[in-house]
Amino acid sequence: MSSISIVGGGMVGACLALALQDCARQVGWRIRLIEASPPGSGAAPTSYDARSTALSHGSRLLLERLRVWQRLSEQAEPIRHIHVSDRGHPGVTRLDAQQERVPALGYVVENAWLGEVLLAALDQQQVEWLAPASVTSVRVAPGGYALGIQQASGQQTLETDLLVLADGGRSGLLEQLAVHRQISPYGQAAIVANISSAHGHAGVAYERFTDSGPLALLPLSAGRSALVWTLPEDQAAAVAQLPDQAFLDRLQQAFGFRMGALTRVGARACYPLQLIEAQEQVRSHLVVLGNAAHSLHPIAGQGFNLSLRDTLALADKLVEAGRRGVAPGDLAVLQDYLRSQQPDQRQTVAFSDYLTRLFSNRQPLLTLGRNIGLLGLDMLPPARQLFARQAMGLKH
Repeated sequence: MSSISIVGGGMVGACLALALQDCARQVGWRIRLIEASPPGSGAAPTSYDARSTALSHGSRLLLERLRVWQRLSEQAEPIRHIHVSDRGHPGVTRLDAQQERVPALGYVVENAWLGEVLLAALDQQQVEWLAPASVTSVRVAPGGYALGIQQASGQQTLETDLLVLADGGRSGLLEQLAVHRQISPYGQAAIVANISSAHGHAGVAYERFTDSGPLALLPLSAGRSALVWTLPEDQAAAVAQLPDQAFLDRLQQAFGFRMGALTRVGARACYPLQLIEAQEQVRSHLVVLGNAAHSLHPIAGQGFNLSLRDTLALADKLVEAGRRGVAPGDLAVLQDYLRSQQPDQRQTVAFSDYLTRLFSNRQPLLTLGRNIGLLGLDMLPPARQLFARQAMGLKH
């Protein structure tokens, strides 16, 4: 019996297990989902934090394939409009779901709910859930890898035909396997929090470029908005720790009054921003997936959406191979997956990185150029449609 071990039971790992479980039932694969965090009070482990995830329209289509969208949509707030502006300058671009002929340009879902829905959809007869469990060692073994697993009950060694690292690169396994990652710091940090306002969001996602960095307010349920506020790394922590009213005043000054007065802020988290790309994503019997493969700036909300496209593309190749009797760790299968996804990865990484660097630069000529660009997008429907399709995770 072939086995697939997925290290990381977060959103990417759970989606991969979900995409593979029907084929596992048919061809006899054994799937293990190994998660270091303990279960939370609900179905999801505590690794599903209080943050939110922006799902593109393309991701909705993929989640429909996984048969989880109907349940997920119960607490998914639709983005009907996107408003992009540059503070203190005339440039603005507006995107509208009706004009793009889609129900919504995207959706915003709290991670805890996303995790609960994904994990509830897993077939426990097909997916073995190991949590809390950590992989303490990994070594090449005949036909795959041998994993040292540490649980409360003790240490054990498990062998696997295919090892998928979907743990965000936090476990140290990439270093053990000498998988190098290129890290390009942006010199910025992101503050994330939930915000309430006097007027509510009206289904609008705001992307506001300011002197200190990009600021996004995305629509959440109950009229709240999810804040992602990018600031210079040496300022962000101090701003995040301000008293609530002082924080709201500072945010109001940066964002303006498009949603009326900002009235309430929830718990805040702050984390550094950097572009991280694994130099290898596949080897024989090994795949690096999700943030472990590529971690993007949150400016365009592309990170999880790209990872979800990668995940479903990998699942498709593994399922096709499994039905032909080919083992899941076969190098040719994994290389075929990577070849098929590399154009999407390169385009999405470049799009995100370009926007970050363009809108974090305050040189006068660049400021003028990008404002002309924003106005051009707003006035030229073909150009705006191309931008919208990239934002929605769809092929041009």
